[in-house]
Amino acid sequence: MGDSSHTFAAYFKRTASPAIVLAILRDRPMYGYEITAEIARRSGGKYTVSVLYPILTGLVEDGYIAEEEKVIVDGRARRYYRITPSGLEHIKETRKEFLELSEVFLSITEEK
Repeated sequence: MGDSSHTFAAYFKRTASPAIVLAILRDRPMYGYEITAEIARRSGGKYTVSVLYPILTGLVEDGYIAEEEKVIVDGRARRYYRITPSGLEHIKETRKEFLELSEVFLSITEEK
């Protein structure tokens, strides 16, 4: 297992990152870099999302977030994203599923 893209952590991040983004956006609308910085801050730098924009695109397509506005700052466009009611419901369900599956995983893998 020398390939780091096939580690548990890599798989977990690919699966959990959309939910992490949704959780961050519960607080307020944010633009891409702001989302990345907030994830790093809340995780103490232990969790990074290297492919944020494909995640944002997928969440928009699924109706979990919406592009709120585009603001030009210092000649650069900032697109703000906000969570939708569907996104709030999705994060609630995802968290519930995660907690249930985590309990099962810990139970099965516990050393006896």
